[in-house]
Amino acid sequence: MRQSRQNSSRRVAAFQRRSLYALEPLCAVLVAGIALLTASSLHAQTPAQQVTGPTRPQAVPLSGRSTPDNPVTIMQQTAPNGASGDVNTLNTTVTVQGPYAGSVPNGPLAPDTLPLTLDAALKMALRNNLGRLSQDAGVLQAEGQRLSARSALLPNINIGAAEVLSKTNLRTVGLKTNIIPAATVFNYDDLRGVLQQTVLDLVSLHQFHGATEVLKSTQFNARNARDLIVLAVGGSYLQLTATRARLAASQAQVEYDKSVFNRARDQYDAGLAAKLDATRAEVQLETEEQRSIALQADVETQSLRLARLIGLPIGQKFVATDVYPYQPLSGYTLDTALERAMQHRLDLMAAAASIKAADAAVKAAHSEWLPNITIHADAGVAGTAPTQTALGVYSVEGIVTIPVYNGGRIQGDEKQARAAQTQRRAEYEDTRAQVDQDVRESFIQLNAAESQVRVAGRNQVLAHESLTQSVDRFIAGVTDTVEIVQAEQAVVQADDDQITALYEHNLAKLSLARAMGAAEETLPQLLRK
Repeated sequence: MRQSRQNSSRRVAAFQRRSLYALEPLCAVLVAGIALLTASSLHAQTPAQQVTGPTRPQAVPLSGRSTPDNPVTIMQQTAPNGASGDVNTLNTTVTVQGPYAGSVPNGPLAPDTLPLTLDAALKMALRNNLGRLSQDAGVLQAEGQRLSARSALLPNINIGAAEVLSKTNLRTVGLKTNIIPAATVFNYDDLRGVLQQTVLDLVSLHQFHGATEVLKSTQFNARNARDLIVLAVGGSYLQLTATRARLAASQAQVEYDKSVFNRARDQYDAGLAAKLDATRAEVQLETEEQRSIALQADVETQSLRLARLIGLPIGQKFVATDVYPYQPLSGYTLDTALERAMQHRLDLMAAAASIKAADAAVKAAHSEWLPNITIHADAGVAGTAPTQTALGVYSVEGIVTIPVYNGGRIQGDEKQARAAQTQRRAEYEDTRAQVDQDVRESFIQLNAAESQVRVAGRNQVLAHESLTQSVDRFIAGVTDTVEIVQAEQAVVQADDDQITALYEHNLAKLSLARAMGAAEETLPQLLRK
């Protein structure tokens, strides 16, 4: 009986073993299925598939300095009524603001005084002026923005490597059996190359076109900055040479006043003139000497400003050597100048490119309503051990995104883009009108300056002749020093008027060169020695 029970127990145990052996493949499949279910539910993509590329750095702003709308201006106004005989009816000022008033000092410091021509000053400024450097930095930034916009249209390829160790509670995914332990551990390695390619994305395409037009506009503005630098440096150079001419005339007048004072003192000592005559001549001499001191200070101050504009080494002494005599304008009429300006003004070209950039922004905003298509693909190896169980794996996904409802965001983007488009078109028309105004004002200034040069020249000759006669009359004892002082004051005023008239005329030519565009090439044709 006992033997029979033992045999029965052995048969039951053998049956259980055979049953377990038969269920082992089924359990393995079940476990694999559960693992696959868990992996798919917890890891829709492996970490290697989720690689998106390196973190992008935050761009640093170009500068905290603001640039005025008109950093370089030449303003001509009618001079107030001066003394009798004053023919100076124009008063022109050159104003340079913002980065165009500064530069990066460059080159070694020369021990001697540097002779500086206008051409050399322009070349230095076009290399060192801060306005040009700032505009060049803006071009580099626009190029970078265009590359960033283009990258949205090109493949993005990255490599991702991951090792994953995860312990999962299978009860949380719906498995409620006691056959398999609830706590399951997953461990695998994954190495993949990930590709993401935009097949159809009209928003990114139009944004790329817009970035291209922004780059063109920035390049035009950078070239326009060169014209502004020519205007600033040319105006400052001419102003400095005019002040130096006034100083030279004042110093010559000081020497003349000394001779008049010496004659008056000698006549007083000889009892041929009153002491008041000698005192009056001495006061006139001191007045002219003080005027020379003030003009010398003006020359030094204007020299410092010009040095800052062109980027001379700090402390470098120089002297402006070019002198431009009166030459009437030839070769240009108002109509030809207007035609040339509309073709060559770079700020007008920049405004036109800005319109195209705004048009592209409108198209990009409207394209948000359209579907886009992207492809996401990856390939690599994955397994529980990198060298033993790793197998080749890949996935390819084609994704079509169709906008349905976005709460009015697209309408808002369209309105903002159209607002900018309207503004850019208005700015273009305003710039076009400004170009026309600049050319016409330059011709008005030229005509007024030419007339002033002629009148000032005749007045200068008359003043010097009157002074000569007054001195002769004083030596002859016919008159006193009152007449001489008055004649000397008239000479000083006449010389100053002649210098001012010539400066106004040359400055009007400089304004015309800027107004027509391509000032670097045009200015040497207008200003001739």
